[in-house]
Amino acid sequence: MSKVFDLWKEIGGAFGPSGREDAVREAIAAAAGDYVDDITTDALGNLICRKKGSGKKLLFAAHMDSIGVVATYIDEKGFIRFSQVGGLFHGDLINIQVRFANGTRGVISYEEKPAFKDLTMDNLFIDIGAGSREDAARMVQIGDFAVFEALRFEQNGVLCGPYLDNRIGCVTLLLMLEQLSGQQSENDLYFVFTAQEEVGLRGAGAAAFAVEPDVAIAVDVTDTGDLPERKTPMAVELGGGPAVKVMDRSVICTPAVCAALERAAADCGISVQREILQFGGTDTAMLQKTGAGVQVGAVSIPTRYIHSPSELCAVSDVEQAAALLARFAASSFIMQ
Repeated sequence: MSKVFDLWKEIGGAFGPSGREDAVREAIAAAAGDYVDDITTDALGNLICRKKGSGKKLLFAAHMDSIGVVATYIDEKGFIRFSQVGGLFHGDLINIQVRFANGTRGVISYEEKPAFKDLTMDNLFIDIGAGSREDAARMVQIGDFAVFEALRFEQNGVLCGPYLDNRIGCVTLLLMLEQLSGQQSENDLYFVFTAQEEVGLRGAGAAAFAVEPDVAIAVDVTDTGDLPERKTPMAVELGGGPAVKVMDRSVICTPAVCAALERAAADCGISVQREILQFGGTDTAMLQKTGAGVQVGAVSIPTRYIHSPSELCAVSDVEQAAALLARFAASSFIMQ
């Protein structure tokens, strides 16, 4: 298996829905510790790793939280109603397994009374095999969070499993740090693993406010346009190289930063794709709006089936993203 898979299995397997990122933060801090000068955690739970330099402040952000569910009610038979944490599509949830922080596992199922096409989140419940409300309450409390529980695997140069969004962005930054190891960068580098992105980009703004970067780069996943009969055309393909974001629904990236990222890729002999995402957004938007404004860019990992338990991306896209970002971080041409 690849180094990318090994890192993703470790980081991706840590429990970490939005607002409950502690285990993920600990795993990332352990992996990053040998490559940075200091590590801090702020009040929102962002992990901020600094590789000191005297030049421009460059901030690289990847959110470490994931989507999930939270228990809201337990009925008399022990079935658990829930609310979503982040953006979920009910069609992706039927008969999937979930895991609570204490290790309790369950299956999401649905009421059969409404027609399947008319199902909403209100018709879904979690079955943990309890026989009563009291039985269930011994395992799960109201307010307990749960995450997808599914197999992670690597096959034919592709990773598949839950929470590539955005643990694979975290892995990209860790690979980037490893490549920068032993190098003396003139830039002052901040690697921020942000909290609560999936529920409103909350961590990124706080971290950028504290760091006050000259340039900020978000690393996240993006959709692809290479599936059969896709309704919305998109010029991004799995395995076609990392994508440099031009814009999405929440941000228009700084042209000079996009150009610098593309030059860094060219210096590494890496072909990149240009991303225009017609829906959704990432930490990039919040980074841009911090303080008096920040020049921003984003590098995205093309990923299929985002926000499902079976997300899929190419190992080569991750490796190349880390390489071009390391080149960008070490360069003096940042804002020519």
